[in-house]
Amino acid sequence: MNVGDTLPPLEIPVTRTLIVAGAIASRDYQDVHHDAALAQEKGSPDIFMNILTTNGLVGRYVTDHLGPRAVLRKVAIRLGAPNYPGDTMTLTGTVTAASGTTIEIRVVGANGLGHHVTGTVTAEVPA
Repeated sequence: MNVGDTLPPLEIPVTRTLIVAGAIASRDYQDVHHDAALAQEKGSPDIFMNILTTNGLVGRYVTDHLGPRAVLRKVAIRLGAPNYPGDTMTLTGTVTAASGTTIEIRVVGANGLGHHVTGTVTAEVPA
């Protein structure tokens, strides 16, 4: 891969099940990730995805494209607009650096509210 190359977009339907399952899998039992009524009491219109689920989806996006031999060396993300049930998050990526077997990809995950996640992933891809 070369600097400027883009990864194909990946659309991820944000379902209630995905949000709750991701929270449970990452042992994040905060009520805002599984209880709509309590999330609303705290000012959110509904439950929303946790950062650990987002981090996993970003990693999946990159490794799905680079292949099973790719090793993620660094994932640095920042959350923005929440992922609520019923929306779709579309992940896109652009190669920003490439040196030897190391590649850096800028990743953006956008939903109906704006950018849910932005960041960079550094991966090593054996020759």
